[in-house]
Amino acid sequence: MELTKKRWIILISSCFINLCIGSMYAWSVFAGPMAKYLSQVTGATLTAGTLAIVFTVTNSVGPITMITGGRINDTFGPQKVIFFGGILFGGGMILSGFANGLGMLVIGYGILTGLGIGMVYGCTINNSIKFFPDKRGFVGGITTACYGFSTVIISPVANILINNFGVTVAFKIIGATFLIIVCGCSVLIEKCPAGFVPEGWTPPVSQGNKLNKNDKNWKEMISTPIFYVMMLVFLCGAFYGLMCSSMASPLAQGMIGMSVTAATTVVSVLALFSTCGRIIAGYLSDKIGRNNTLSAGFVLAVVGLTCLYFSGQGDVMKFYAGIIVVGLSFGAFMSVLPGFVADQFGTTHNSVNYGIMFIGFAISGYFGPTVMKNVYAADQSYQRAFLIAAILCVIGFGLTFIYRYMHKKEIAGNK
Repeated sequence: MELTKKRWIILISSCFINLCIGSMYAWSVFAGPMAKYLSQVTGATLTAGTLAIVFTVTNSVGPITMITGGRINDTFGPQKVIFFGGILFGGGMILSGFANGLGMLVIGYGILTGLGIGMVYGCTINNSIKFFPDKRGFVGGITTACYGFSTVIISPVANILINNFGVTVAFKIIGATFLIIVCGCSVLIEKCPAGFVPEGWTPPVSQGNKLNKNDKNWKEMISTPIFYVMMLVFLCGAFYGLMCSSMASPLAQGMIGMSVTAATTVVSVLALFSTCGRIIAGYLSDKIGRNNTLSAGFVLAVVGLTCLYFSGQGDVMKFYAGIIVVGLSFGAFMSVLPGFVADQFGTTHNSVNYGIMFIGFAISGYFGPTVMKNVYAADQSYQRAFLIAAILCVIGFGLTFIYRYMHKKEIAGNK
């Protein structure tokens, strides 16, 4: 009974930690001012698009520490992993404040911050899911929602700090604050015991995925064809979200002609509706299933990307409609995936398994912003990028039906 109550403290601590590391999605607020600052320092002409490589690196290196940190988490527990990850994350932000060139910014914000996020994110979510086998979708939604909601808070705060003290000081203040919060909250995190069952809850033995009965380690996971379908679903779903998140502020300024302050509001709106999507989808996925929720998310994404495609120059209403729907669908996608992986491959090795599955996210973290940047360089317009992303969402929608067929066939074969 004590651990059943204590799991809520662990969940709340994990949520505070994710509120800090989710500030990664506020990158577009820093990108413009940092490009201007580095242009003055180096004498080269840098733009927010030029600095997109920093956000790309941050996303790309995450799976490295999600996998290695996940192995340490499964062996020794999440407390040490989160503490060290907090030092990497906060330290990377602080180092970014001392950057005097693109290379140093890539090392600080790209590599160190990205590695820290990978260590922390994997532990907080997977450990929380293990403590709540009775509310797996809901807890996945809440923990990822805090990760997404961070941008709602950080974007205006960062903008105020940048306007009053400069972008480099803003990096240092935010980095130091987050280092203290993440490392401090890590002390309250405990490892979930193997086979933990909350007091008063009986696992539903009638379901195909019996609690800890069909667990697979990473070698067993990657030997199954269904893993690769899930990886592709991950890739298609992450592409459009990371593409829009990395360039939300420049999009608002370039497509609609918004001021820097107004564009910062767009970043917050995207993050706010992403947060709503995570909570709603997390709850909904416990009722209608993870895969059905993912299918609905892809349909929403196509609607949102279509709105952005037709928003053109100056159509504020269509632009905001697109940003809101994209935020909802991307948030839904991110909240469902941790439980999706745990349902399919079990919770015992989920820290490592989810880290490997997160490679799909990292690939999209590279190609999403890169496609956006290259399309704009070729067309002087972002529209074709939205079309590419929408096509990938249609493919992702089709993949959810392939997964459904393979999953049913797998269950039938196990009977």
